[in-house]
Amino acid sequence: MKQTRLLKILAAGAAGAVALSTAFAQESSTTTTTAGAGGVSSTTSTTTQNGAGTISAYTPGSDYITFRSETSAEPVKYYYTKSTQVVDPEGRTVEWSALRPDMPVTYTYVKDGDRMVVSRVTLTKPVSYYDKKETTTTTTVVKP
Repeated sequence: MKQTRLLKILAAGAAGAVALSTAFAQESSTTTTTAGAGGVSSTTSTTTQNGAGTISAYTPGSDYITFRSETSAEPVKYYYTKSTQVVDPEGRTVEWSALRPDMPVTYTYVKDGDRMVVSRVTLTKPVSYYDKKETTTTTTVVKP
């Protein structure tokens, strides 16, 4: 009886993990066809993808940020542009200087050739959460 219950719980957990990974891996594609001079047309296709993980490294002034995704332990380099947005969970804009390693985030990116370019980084917790510093005070009373 206990094994059946355990198997049901494990199956439900696995199904939930698959559903969650599918939700984060959603893609949307845009294809643009333009007519050029002399009747020559060109087609441009972009695919927007979503990811989730933690910031592995970010150096202000650089042109990239590395994320460690939930599905891979290896950090991956993503490039950003001036139009890349960093927002908190409520959608308010956050300064790039607020980013720290090990912050959990979700991100939206487009594959551009061999580069992945981030268009939006969303913090999973408010910036104020990371500004809090815990202080522990220990008092020792010595009795004579």
